[in-house]
Amino acid sequence: MKLLKTLSLSIIGLVGTGAMAQEFNSDIQIRPRYEYTNGFGTLLTPTTHHTSFVGQRTRLNLNYKDEKLTVKVALQNVRTWGNVVTSAPTTVNNTTDKNGVALYEGWAQYNFTDKWSTKIGRQLISYDNQRIIGGLDWSNQGRSFDAALIKYKGAKSQLDLGFALNADNEAKVAPSTPFATDFKDMQYAWYHTSIKKLGVSFLALNLGREYLKAPSVIETNYMQTFGTYANYAGKKVTFDFSFYGQTGKVATSEVSAWETAANLGYAFSPKFKATLGYEFLSGKDQSSSSTMTKSFNPVFGTNHAFNGFMDYFYVGNHAGSVGLQDVSLKLDFPIKKVNLSVAPHLFYAPNKIVVASVEQDSYLGTEVDLTAVYKASKDITLIAGYSQMFGSDSMVALKGGTGLNDNTNNWAYLMVNINPQIFSVKK
Repeated sequence: MKLLKTLSLSIIGLVGTGAMAQEFNSDIQIRPRYEYTNGFGTLLTPTTHHTSFVGQRTRLNLNYKDEKLTVKVALQNVRTWGNVVTSAPTTVNNTTDKNGVALYEGWAQYNFTDKWSTKIGRQLISYDNQRIIGGLDWSNQGRSFDAALIKYKGAKSQLDLGFALNADNEAKVAPSTPFATDFKDMQYAWYHTSIKKLGVSFLALNLGREYLKAPSVIETNYMQTFGTYANYAGKKVTFDFSFYGQTGKVATSEVSAWETAANLGYAFSPKFKATLGYEFLSGKDQSSSSTMTKSFNPVFGTNHAFNGFMDYFYVGNHAGSVGLQDVSLKLDFPIKKVNLSVAPHLFYAPNKIVVASVEQDSYLGTEVDLTAVYKASKDITLIAGYSQMFGSDSMVALKGGTGLNDNTNNWAYLMVNINPQIFSVKK
């Protein structure tokens, strides 16, 4: 501990003596999570079976701040327990970590004035309810972007202008294959304003992805996502609404897709709240011969937080499919020191599912999510959950697997989040 404090004071000293107030602090997150998966993400088949594992995130956050400059460096290691064996006999011990240490965040923000600033480097970008752009904190690796931002923050309004450019390396000649790992370049504008208890945001996102147009000919086409998000928070009533559209092109395909959602919550008492929700994401009939992309893409959304925790939709799957309608009811209530929630989802396909020229029923299934959160101490939180999917024959037709009468599809987890601040120094 003395060594860390000495290091922090040395770093502050190197920055200079021009600033009147300087602060350096650090915290550690250790977050192991046990999961039992039995039909998680898709229905079980006669040849697939349940499994279990423990994944862990270990993250070190270093933060510096003075009157003009804020800097953050976050280093992390993500592992599955047992993927690097150190407990076996010496002859088979691994001496290097499979994933190593990665840079999750490394950015600097400079304040030109009280309202205007710029932020550059690898950073977490998250807006509104994270439906379009979010930090994906549920995933152990999280999500961050290499980007540059211009930021304005007034008393009741905010504006972010974001820019990003990706490449595989610093080659001085153009590559012969497309940048396929992620997007090539991105520009966006996000504006938010508050009117008493009502918050309203507008987002315009332009995303470029490369594709191989012809041998050795790489082209970048752009898809635009634009829309609004609004939320109201009263003493008893809460409400949020979103509407987004998509246009442009993905490779050679024209895009025309949209999403809308609304959630209405009411606190019947300080210890009981109910929230009724509905979301529609456009898709395309399976029998359609159109080459147009009509299926909405949440792009960089924290999709695990939507449409059920078993990740049947839009978590690395369901892209370019029939779309989705999700009707949900979330009940939140504490029992002593444990915060509980129960959230059933009813899933429907808004477009036709067709098998052997026969149109299937639009009802896909029901998922029920149970979650319990217990704060054991200031720095330790326990989170547990259980989910079960009751898939219909239409879900089988859409995703494969076997139906409700053949298999029980469920998932359970227990996560411990340990997040202490290890030191804080002010000068």
